Amino acid sequence: MLTKLRNIYREYPSQFWLVVGVSFIDRVGGTMLFPFFSLYITWKFGVGMTQAGIILGLFAAFGLVGNMIGGALTDKFGRRKLIIFGLVFSALSTLSLGFVNDFIVLFPLAIIIGLFSNIANPAHQAMIADILPENQRAEGFGVLRVVANLSWIIGPTIGGFVANRSYFSLFVIDAVVSMVVAVLFYFLISETKPETSAETENESVLQTFKGYSVVVRNLAYMAFIVAAILMGLTYQQMYNSLSVYLRDSHDIAPQGYGFLMTTSAITVILLQFWTTRRIKHRPPFLMMALGAFFYAIGFSMFGLDPLGNINHAFPFFNWTHSLSGTYIWFMAAVVIITIGEMIIMPISQALAANFAPEDMRGRYMAVFGLAWAIPAMVGPWMAGLVLDNTNPNLLWYLGGVLCLLAVTGFCLLHLRLGKQKRFAPAPMELESVA
Repeated sequence: MLTKLRNIYREYPSQFWLVVGVSFIDRVGGTMLFPFFSLYITWKFGVGMTQAGIILGLFAAFGLVGNMIGGALTDKFGRRKLIIFGLVFSALSTLSLGFVNDFIVLFPLAIIIGLFSNIANPAHQAMIADILPENQRAEGFGVLRVVANLSWIIGPTIGGFVANRSYFSLFVIDAVVSMVVAVLFYFLISETKPETSAETENESVLQTFKGYSVVVRNLAYMAFIVAAILMGLTYQQMYNSLSVYLRDSHDIAPQGYGFLMTTSAITVILLQFWTTRRIKHRPPFLMMALGAFFYAIGFSMFGLDPLGNINHAFPFFNWTHSLSGTYIWFMAAVVIITIGEMIIMPISQALAANFAPEDMRGRYMAVFGLAWAIPAMVGPWMAGLVLDNTNPNLLWYLGGVLCLLAVTGFCLLHLRLGKQKRFAPAPMELESVA
């Protein structure tokens, strides 16, 4: 086992592992706060999920603008400066959110924070694409998934207990962690932006922004983004609406939601690298379709409760929700969703990078951010309308339908692009470490 781990470590450049390490520290702070933010808003300000969804939508809407600005600035000025700026601003903005006592104040804060906090997102993804060659990108993003989910074992579990005592402490801890990561990034990580042609180097910032027109005219890439958005509208609910749904519809406390997220993290840690090494030899668009199909099954399961009858047949299970039939069913749903996630996350990021010319990676990755920004912008609000005004289970059935539409989109992309070399699966002879 140790030999296998050493061989895996040697396959990747040292700068990749430095990025992985500091990303892990940052994720621990974020996962302590982010999953409980919807609970915090509805609890502190006494509003419903619809109002909370509007705030979350503002974060996402202006985050989308910041993401697009960051993509152009990443291609123009490099990755490292944008990432450090994003970390410092994230620390200050997170702390400011903890001091808010009036719900109205959240509206301007959401605009400012959304705009600047997301400005570094394309730089993070472009840096990984810079460091790794095409045939290692899916695996490299898979490694990042494993490390990110290690943080989910720590973050939500601790965050659930801290939230029961002091939500404000979550904001303080996340801010401190972001500042620590900024310092580490400054001293340990060097710039990775590839050298560009003299023409590209001398173009104005305005010309760099005009390069987005090239991305938008890539119709195949935009079709890929649309399919990802359909899927993301459902996936987003796991991190915004699910905690509220579990609390209000099934009386499951924040700790119970935190342990569900830990179940997902453990699944990724145990199986992500094994999964990525095997799916890289399969057509990537078909793998995206397979992952979306797992999403359709898993999210639809939240609307069902066939094991709830166990509570009546075996009353001794009722002493804790963590042993109830309903909770066991939800754990199974999370595992199925996580299987889809282990397929989709590394493949989608590698596909987005492979679509992009070398000198436009920042802008292509910024547009790829639409796959998450648009669901984050409208998903919580739409989910709030369903949760607050109709049968809450309907949310999960609609999500299953959206995921099936995404399955269709990825299958069509395979028929159109699957034979192109840049989207070809890795040949079997590249498998050096089993």
